[in-house]
Amino acid sequence: MHKIITMKEKVYLDSTIPSYYFDKRESLTTFIEITRKWWSEMSDNYDLLISDAVLQELSEGSYPNKEEIIKFVSNIPLLPTVDNIELIVEFYIENYVMPKSFVGDAAHLANANKRRHIRIMNGRLGLSTPEIITPLELFKEEDKND
Repeated sequence: MHKIITMKEKVYLDSTIPSYYFDKRESLTTFIEITRKWWSEMSDNYDLLISDAVLQELSEGSYPNKEEIIKFVSNIPLLPTVDNIELIVEFYIENYVMPKSFVGDAAHLANANKRRHIRIMNGRLGLSTPEIITPLELFKEEDKND
């Protein structure tokens, strides 16, 4: 008998996921509900990762539920540090992938509206490009035959 080992897909979380999980604003109700549902039903199906940039962003400033959010992400493993990350971020800024005022976003590719541009710039750098998606896109379809 052979044991089949399957690898979970890796999912990098930017700061919006833990922030939405604890958010209470009515204007974001749909996003909050989707995030909480995904977290409770689907997050165990993935290897979750965050970055130092996300931890730094979550640690800065004063906002509601800050302590809970930081505690929420405290057990999520960190992405390995990339050599020359500062040079990559500067390249993004110089090539208008991200504006200078959003250096945190440049460090963790949080702008989903620039997917094509990010792929082109990463290609020039010889880097692979992660997919930028929402929790809604990470729900697995249920097999109705089970």
